[in-house]
Amino acid sequence: MLRLGAIFIATCMVLIAGSVGAVLYLGLKLDPTTSAVAALAVLTALALYNTIANRLRDRGMIGDQIADLSRGTSDLSRQMAEMSRRIAAVETRLEATVTRQRGASDPMAEEIGELGSLVRQIADTVAAHETIFREHGAMPPRNGAGVANVEPQPSDDVPLALTESDAVTGPRRFQGMGRDAIGELIARAADANRIDLYLQPIVTLPQRKVRFYEALSRLRTEQGDIIPATDFIDIAESVGLMPKIDNMLVFRCVQVVRRLQLKSRDVGLFCNISASTLTDTIYFRQLLDFMEANRALAGSLTFEFTQEAYRAFGPIEHESLAALAERGFRFSMDHITDLRLEAKELADRSFRFLKVPAKLLLNKAASAQSDIHAEDLADLMARSGIDLIGERIENESMVVDLLDYDVRFGQGFLFSAPRPVRAEALHGGNVEPEKQAPANTSLSEYLAANAPSL
Repeated sequence: MLRLGAIFIATCMVLIAGSVGAVLYLGLKLDPTTSAVAALAVLTALALYNTIANRLRDRGMIGDQIADLSRGTSDLSRQMAEMSRRIAAVETRLEATVTRQRGASDPMAEEIGELGSLVRQIADTVAAHETIFREHGAMPPRNGAGVANVEPQPSDDVPLALTESDAVTGPRRFQGMGRDAIGELIARAADANRIDLYLQPIVTLPQRKVRFYEALSRLRTEQGDIIPATDFIDIAESVGLMPKIDNMLVFRCVQVVRRLQLKSRDVGLFCNISASTLTDTIYFRQLLDFMEANRALAGSLTFEFTQEAYRAFGPIEHESLAALAERGFRFSMDHITDLRLEAKELADRSFRFLKVPAKLLLNKAASAQSDIHAEDLADLMARSGIDLIGERIENESMVVDLLDYDVRFGQGFLFSAPRPVRAEALHGGNVEPEKQAPANTSLSEYLAANAPSL
């Protein structure tokens, strides 16, 4: 628009100058040169006048704009000063309010802390008294909920385990036997399918609802004595029997998971595997084929390894883990002796659970020597998708302390001791009758019998 106006004014100036030259030449009879010079002079004068007028007009407009800007700046400064005054007043009132509230809440916080200490002392005292009474036969054992004479059940809907009184207890050590004799005893037990499966529940905290089970192995001698896994695993590992034992236990764990899924799909199972199984070509290939056929159970079956074994893993073990992870299975780590843990590395290798002994978590001295404070461990692992499980929980005071550490799951004798699985639970549940296997079947025998169908 401004450009059209300028063109119009320029055209008018040219017409005026031309008209003046024409009047001088035609009316006053001046010569053409004089008339042309006069016309050019008029055009120049008009151009100068237009330029000066435009400059004066622009200067006036700029002056008005500068004045408006100055007034706006002044208003903004006043508003900022008023805002600063209001903010200062609000901060003063807020500090006064916080001071008053802190003065009112500090005594209450101290009282709550004292009450918490008293509750812990009472729980410890009650536990000590009950231990003394049980030693003198004055009261029966209590269950995880603190009720005497009531045997805890792994689940209201899934009665997989026998009662604890049905389990035969025996010596915890092979007394008077040499290493070779112990190895032969373990081999005979494995050949005779006398490596039994026991279950211990893992519950949510603080609700104590059964969320998982851990499958534990027990050796049953020819005399009927029960030997816990901690007493024969190392020897079985040294004589090369663990792949065969794991072979049988994994098959039974799959049967138990199928049975569990008939009642509740929210309950999973932890199955312990030794590192030697991952490096045994024959047994691991059988395991991998079996897991491929049962990959639908990947969400309910978790394989578990010790921290010591994981730290000794080499390329073969990690390749075996990756092969299981490709089939959807996830892993857990137990027997943790220190908190020097790399959450991202574990998550990348498909570890989804960490079982940390309650005493290790609550040990301030051990926590101070680790890379992370125990109070922050659950949050750190949760950011990598790993759940923390407090294990070996023995009394109520441990539960109270673990809740302060945001531990979501617990396992230990406070809730239930490991108990043997009922024989009927070791049948495939939802498996077709012709594909069901007896309780003493091993994984290799099952694969050999069902290879075409798998």
